[in-house]
Amino acid sequence: MAAVTGPQHIVVMGVSGAGKTTTGLALAARLGWPFVEGDAFHPQANVDKMAHGTPLTDADREPWLRALAERIAAAEARGESSVLGCSSLKRSYRDILRSGAPRVRFLHVHGSRDLLAERLNHRAGHFFPPKLLDSQLATLEPLAPDEDGAVIDMALSAEDQVAEAVRLLDLD
Repeated sequence: MAAVTGPQHIVVMGVSGAGKTTTGLALAARLGWPFVEGDAFHPQANVDKMAHGTPLTDADREPWLRALAERIAAAEARGESSVLGCSSLKRSYRDILRSGAPRVRFLHVHGSRDLLAERLNHRAGHFFPPKLLDSQLATLEPLAPDEDGAVIDMALSAEDQVAEAVRLLDLD
């Protein structure tokens, strides 16, 4: 694949606990692009619902995903590339995000359920409770072959994840 020219937007995706923020921040720093934390765009009702252990529905997620697509569109309008952390669990969710710009790509940070659970059980100060992990894993639709993106192993160090992402997405 030839290197991409012009703005592009990398969505670092995966279930809660995969390390989307850590990987996304490291990738954004490597590329010199801004990082957008998708969780910051959740309406309070979504945060409250998850904090009480109730999985979000597609209807709950839609306004959040549309807000993120608007954020991508705003960066695109400025001629800027961006990195965004967002679970993007289903293809239909990724389709909404793709509506924000011509080149929205996905980096799926993926790993074993055991490692995800371990991370969630040791994470402090986040609204997402570990008991919702199985609902996210059940909802997750991996990237399809026709989707622009790559999968990396969450067990790698953030530095190695970034190196692999740059290689797989041809970002150099």
